[in-house]
Amino acid sequence: MSEAYVVGAGQSDFGSFPDESYRSLFTTAYGNALDSVPSGLSTEEIDEAYIGTLGVGGRQLGLSGPAVTEHVGLDGVPCTRVENACAAGGYAVRQAVMAVRSGMADVVLAGGFEVMTDVSGESVRYWLGVSGETEWERLSGTTFAGVYAQMARAHMEAYDTTAEQLSRVAVKNHDNGAKNPHAHLQFACSLEDARTAPTVADPLTLYHCCPTTDGAACALVVSEDVVDEYTDDPIRIAGVGAASDAVGLFQRETYTGIPASRRAATRAYETAGIGPDDVDFAEVHDCFAIAELLACEDLGFCERGESGPFVESGATALDGELPINTSGGLKSKGHPIGATGTGQVVEAFEQLSDRAGDRQVHEPRYGLTHNVGGSGGAAVVHVFEREDRGDTTEVER
Repeated sequence: MSEAYVVGAGQSDFGSFPDESYRSLFTTAYGNALDSVPSGLSTEEIDEAYIGTLGVGGRQLGLSGPAVTEHVGLDGVPCTRVENACAAGGYAVRQAVMAVRSGMADVVLAGGFEVMTDVSGESVRYWLGVSGETEWERLSGTTFAGVYAQMARAHMEAYDTTAEQLSRVAVKNHDNGAKNPHAHLQFACSLEDARTAPTVADPLTLYHCCPTTDGAACALVVSEDVVDEYTDDPIRIAGVGAASDAVGLFQRETYTGIPASRRAATRAYETAGIGPDDVDFAEVHDCFAIAELLACEDLGFCERGESGPFVESGATALDGELPINTSGGLKSKGHPIGATGTGQVVEAFEQLSDRAGDRQVHEPRYGLTHNVGGSGGAAVVHVFEREDRGDTTEVER
């Protein structure tokens, strides 16, 4: 199988944009992705496209993929819409990798978009709710925040996790998001802000919850046969892992972890030939503060039950031993559902290309992205490696 590489990635700003459409947001992200390719890449060179979106508001449920790819000039290019709730963007990237590795395509666009702020709060809660189990969760009145609140309470009771540790996740991610010009919430918050904010679903406060966001993001994935045409500094997609699970939280074996994340991470590490200790930074799915704590454990960054002290120690800060959510994460950068997974890849690309500005991690080699659908019905993990070809690459050319 051919190796797969990311040669470009870009996004729109994430936020609330009443004057933008899903097409215009996608056009911006696509243009920024093309512009980020070191040697340039044109629309005519793209063989395939995979586009992630949930379709909040129901504006274009059918053929929503071609609705944006046609708009940017990809007429005639095969396009597949990918829907896996909040993991739609990450699964679009996985599909792009599969197309390249299978030999079906040399240049593939993986994109995602969502517009969430042009409908009422009640409507947004409905659309978020459809990512849970319909009969026994959504129709019985359980909100998305309510499901994660149950997970937070279970983790607190099992491992003595504290509200302050949840709040430290928010403070860290807001600090990082304040350095990200694309982030939805570009402001820092204090520990006191996070702890004393209004309760959304006990024990989660407002600062423990991500915003609803508009935005789009794109990544360009190419085969080893053509990668040298686009860059001298290749970023290899070294590992990919994905897994599904029961959609309803009550149907799963645990409330204090996400089994699909563990399975996806195990597979990604195996295919990359590395372990958690080799990862230099990670973008994890922190739709709620508890989700980042669960991810630290599920991805093997710390032992089960130790994520609270792990975050509290400063290990996950921008200058810590394992920076997590350098972009600001879903908490601060934002969570436009279909674009979230591809947006994580944008951050991985920028970090591994030394383009992250004030958020730059020192000389990273391996980066990881982790994207979850619903409360854990699906998860996908990618490992990215910055290859050091040295001078031999130029000689071989």
